[in-house]
Amino acid sequence: MANRLSVSKERVAEIIAEFGKGEGDSGSAEVQVAILTERIRNLTEHLKEHKKDNHTRRGLMMLIGKRRGLLKYIKERDIDNYRALIKKLGIRDNI
Repeated sequence: MANRLSVSKERVAEIIAEFGKGEGDSGSAEVQVAILTERIRNLTEHLKEHKKDNHTRRGLMMLIGKRRGLLKYIKERDIDNYRALIKKLGIRDNI
């Protein structure tokens, strides 16, 4: 059972279908970035309400760092794919 801070199995399946290269493609960097983005959005909403939850804030910063590393990897390999991905996810180009 997924709580509101994590991503449900159904939502992960939708993300894989949207960003993956195939049916069971949950490991590609694009899919991982999309799932991390969903988790980051959930945690950001949580922190807007619970401003003093520093444990969650630390977890959020770790997720942001992991996503940044994956985005850097995608950008080094294929810049056009990177630009399309950040536009589709609605995130900024900070790398």
